[in-house]
Amino acid sequence: MFDLEFSYTILLVLCLLAACGFEFVNGFHDTANAVATVIYTNSLKPWVAVVWSGICNAVGVFLGGITVAMGIVNLLPVESLVDQNITHSLAMVMALLLSAIFWNLLTWYLGIPCSSSHTLIGSILGVGLAYSLLPGANEAAVNWGKAQEIGASLLISPLFGFSLTIILMFLLRNLTKNTDAGDGLFKEPKKNQPPPWWIRSILILTCTAVSGFHGSNDGQKGVGLVMLILIGIVPAYFALNPNFVPTTLQAPLTKIELSINNLNAAPLAQSDKAKLDSARIMTSRLLTKLKGQHTISNIPATERFLVRKDIMLLNSHLKALTANEDLAMSEADKKVFADSLKAVRKITDYSPRWVIVMIALSLGLGTMIGWKRIVKTIGEKIGKEHLTYAQGASAELVASTTIGLSTAFGLPVSTTHVLSSGIAGSMVASKGIKNLQPDTVRNILIAWLLTLPVVMVMAGTLFLIFRSVF
Repeated sequence: MFDLEFSYTILLVLCLLAACGFEFVNGFHDTANAVATVIYTNSLKPWVAVVWSGICNAVGVFLGGITVAMGIVNLLPVESLVDQNITHSLAMVMALLLSAIFWNLLTWYLGIPCSSSHTLIGSILGVGLAYSLLPGANEAAVNWGKAQEIGASLLISPLFGFSLTIILMFLLRNLTKNTDAGDGLFKEPKKNQPPPWWIRSILILTCTAVSGFHGSNDGQKGVGLVMLILIGIVPAYFALNPNFVPTTLQAPLTKIELSINNLNAAPLAQSDKAKLDSARIMTSRLLTKLKGQHTISNIPATERFLVRKDIMLLNSHLKALTANEDLAMSEADKKVFADSLKAVRKITDYSPRWVIVMIALSLGLGTMIGWKRIVKTIGEKIGKEHLTYAQGASAELVASTTIGLSTAFGLPVSTTHVLSSGIAGSMVASKGIKNLQPDTVRNILIAWLLTLPVVMVMAGTLFLIFRSVF
């Protein structure tokens, strides 16, 4: 398969199965975030809730696009790490997969809501940093610009969820004060008795939204992980979009070339001049390689990954130069670069349909299994009181909005931390900080703080061990 030796084919299949395993674990780890509120408010029976959530998660993967997936792929510059030794690529893939799956399973077993996003991103960063320690590693092993962007998203989203839920609870309480609706919203659910139909409808709707947006965000992380595996191990087949027509890139590349030639490099520092010269060379090389090529199959297999490498590095250099104030680039030139690069990146930023189907099924099926541990933590152990209708609806409404916006902007976000912080915010809004269970909150915070460093060290260590063994 893919011109690989039989042993490498087996390893590739195992890596793809492991990626599905990660997404499967992600499903039963994170599904609690969507179904805890409808279960603890008696809005839906547990199995109805998890099956419905699983379906919505799977649909969300299809509707989420690939922006988040490409954010994961671009976090680790595969074009810098991949070389002619396929075992080195396998070492990279196996290290990040094993680390991510192990930490997800451990925190699930302990019943601690932990972010699959943190886990995957920590694994990727660990491999990248470990690569930079290897002798002769002279290229950037981590896209730090993308890492900062993702880090800010993961840091801000729980604070946003906590604060906005408190505000929403305050508004609900004041808007429904002295009304029958207000009395119903803030009461503890009666045992085994469903809420009034209108409250039940709201809770089912918010559960559906969280599940769908979770699929659109977390599902895309699985797609990105699979693309990392495929690009790393069989770059000749997956470095470029096989359905793309290369000749369509002639126009945007020509615009980039003209804009580069019109720039005045005199004010630039030597390192930036080198970037500009490199961008000029790569643009010219791409124009030559893609000229007259009507299908990707016409490009020699050995050249496809080099085309991808040139495009990714060209994108990186031009973005850095555009942000350089010394260049005094006009807004028109900046727009030319932005629009042209967006057009060029269509040949590299893609995912085969079968990858999306595979991840959607893994996430959807995983959602239906193993949900009880985390559901119990969210429903019973964050606050000291039983979850009310208002608390459940507020937390899920804020979570679904936050995740949806993050997906729209192409940023990975932690569903676990957004919803857990929302539940915590709803408890604080009811009776103040004393309404939180300190042991559970402490465990969640410890997991939040430890996930990145622990997984980074684990993945980096495994990568170095595998590189030396292979």
